[in-house]
Amino acid sequence: MRTFATTNARDNMHHDTKTELLQRIEEALSAIRPHLKADGGDVEVVDVTDDMYVHVRWTGMCESCAMSEMTLRAGITEAIKGKIPEIAGVKAVN
Repeated sequence: MRTFATTNARDNMHHDTKTELLQRIEEALSAIRPHLKADGGDVEVVDVTDDMYVHVRWTGMCESCAMSEMTLRAGITEAIKGKIPEIAGVKAVN
């Protein structure tokens, strides 16, 4: 019974930590989102892995934009890592 309770508490702590981290990521992205939306696109956070990689999905015009990779490196990654240095990197999943 203790093992379950400990595991459940650890999972809840992990969930709370991940929720807080996702909120911090969204706050960091708020600085770059207006620029993406001005061009008809956006980015959504899909997940944060246990090894601290943020997975994002391009939406709108960003899905087919030739500059998406540069925006990912110079815009999205810098915005997130600038506010949350413990993030190891950002990967697009589409």
